[in-house]
Amino acid sequence: MTVLYDADCPLCTYVRDWLVKRPQLVPLEFIPAGSPAARTRFPGLDHGSTLSEITVVGDGGQVYRGAAAWIVTLWALRDHRRLAHRLSTPSGMRFAKGAVLAAAKWRGVTASGGGRVYRPADGWKYHPRDGWHYTPPGCGSDACAAP
Repeated sequence: MTVLYDADCPLCTYVRDWLVKRPQLVPLEFIPAGSPAARTRFPGLDHGSTLSEITVVGDGGQVYRGAAAWIVTLWALRDHRRLAHRLSTPSGMRFAKGAVLAAAKWRGVTASGGGRVYRPADGWKYHPRDGWHYTPPGCGSDACAAP
């Protein structure tokens, strides 16, 4: 299965790193959403939407999004398959959807205007000591500093 994730989202990359370390019953391949590799591999997908919610593509071309994508990803892990089965029930799906909405809300908190995530390509850089800093694209260290 191929997991398309937002490579510029700290939460998304953390979860990807966590998933990579888990024993897998079904191999998971991770490709940055919206990347040239993703567009080449899956030309029929709406790649804009893959940046806003987790998308998993199965070997047979099945496409899972949101809570269903999380469940199928957990199902691929040796130690989480039972949890995936519980989450696939109607009451479990409500819980899974709630978890996905909570993750989306967290991403929204880290987003700049318009609900977008802070992205390095847009000029944002995170420093663990003092948070997010913005340098407009095309500006060097002090080239665009205010007078």
